[in-house]
Amino acid sequence: MLLWTGLGNPEPGMARQRHNIGFMAIDAIARRHGFTPWRKRFRGEFAEGVVGGVKVLALKPLTYMNASGESVQQAAAFYKLPTTAITAFHDELDLAPGRIRVKFAGGAAGHNGLRSMDRMLGTPDYWRVRLGIGHPGIKERVTGHVLGDFAKVDQDWLVPLLDAVADAAPLLAQGLPETRPEPFMTRVALLVGGPVSKDQN
Repeated sequence: MLLWTGLGNPEPGMARQRHNIGFMAIDAIARRHGFTPWRKRFRGEFAEGVVGGVKVLALKPLTYMNASGESVQQAAAFYKLPTTAITAFHDELDLAPGRIRVKFAGGAAGHNGLRSMDRMLGTPDYWRVRLGIGHPGIKERVTGHVLGDFAKVDQDWLVPLLDAVADAAPLLAQGLPETRPEPFMTRVALLVGGPVSKDQN
């Protein structure tokens, strides 16, 4: 059993923000693979499904990004899941728009959702699907960029990326919690027509 959590903020007015691409990804996966309807549980929205023959629990914390770990910890504790069974889908400033990397453990790199998960889980030893939103170029513009809505032109890469993540999700489910995310990354890259990355660091 795996726990996949999308990171984002719950306010309706925040739904299209770059910071919410984790919510968008987990929504796309749940739609594509026929998950149960979302219901309120573990201080978040929770659904269940089967992806690539693997039982997957989907979670969207409603605690706001800075307290995401409170929701994730509750779900993981209830199902007695090890942290290696957890995957967080989140926005990544240090990747170009439309690029994706899968990483195990490591630092939070300034991401408040990951920082909260590290604190509540007591370890950074979980998987991360890093969804590139690009960097605005200067530090002073980061907050506005992250909390800004995706522009109309962004749909040209955002929609194909979310579709590709949903399509390739069985490869991710079958590859984790072992260290084999490369088939998933390769499949996503091929579907969106971008370069294939072998870097999982």
